[in-house]
Amino acid sequence: MSIKLLCFDLDGTFLDDRKNIPPENIRALEEAAARGVYIVPATGRIYTGLPEALRRPSYMRWYITVNGAYVYDAVEDRTAVRAEIPLNLALRFYEYADTLNVLYDCYQDNWGYMTADMLKIAAKTIPDPGIRKLIVELRTPVPELKEYLREKGEPLQKLQLYFEDMDLRARELKELPGRFPELSISSSVPFNMEINAKAATKGQAMLALCKILGIRPEESMALGDGTNDLDMIRNAGVGVAMANADPALLNAADYVTGTNNACGFAKAVEKFVLL
Repeated sequence: MSIKLLCFDLDGTFLDDRKNIPPENIRALEEAAARGVYIVPATGRIYTGLPEALRRPSYMRWYITVNGAYVYDAVEDRTAVRAEIPLNLALRFYEYADTLNVLYDCYQDNWGYMTADMLKIAAKTIPDPGIRKLIVELRTPVPELKEYLREKGEPLQKLQLYFEDMDLRARELKELPGRFPELSISSSVPFNMEINAKAATKGQAMLALCKILGIRPEESMALGDGTNDLDMIRNAGVGVAMANADPALLNAADYVTGTNNACGFAKAVEKFVLL
């Protein structure tokens, strides 16, 4: 069956470890688009956090962002799908996070916010320079995040935790789903945790987009590397894991391609789309 929808993660998948886009990946997108395939980034980032090269192409209209909490139609400048976290639930989660001695922030209304003191620490301690740069550029510092959110009184798109203690992170990845069953707990890089509404997953957003576009899920292909890509990989007609992917993704995928640093994305698109 031919592929009509191509959904792909960015960090660790489409981008190399330096946060650059290999030219081979751009060529693969352009060739797929020329064949009529819908090209859809599916990322934990907000739209404004995407590389400029992915916000300019005429062949790209749809964007799955914030792990599926927000599906954006760039042509009509509208929200096609929205799934957010109620404020009271987010505040309860942050109160628990305060007991863990971790940094945290959020996305709300397609922008990032973080307690100013935490942002200062993050700017020095986040181990990945590319992620550190994004945090600094895409976060507005506020005196205290919980109080700021209480004053705004609006739901949130995503919460994020940042860990220095990897044993603590591993423990909380196991415990948090039981403590907060209303939330979806995942990760995109080895030191973070991403928290969305239960309905906000890349896979559910992809299925919703299939309905909008009149495409069967079997006609979709998805590529990823983190646990926030897991249900997208499972729901796609062809689910592809990068060689550098989380073990859960490697086990769930229909196919494992090369690493993000070895143009694994382009190689998979060539194999399944550019036949």
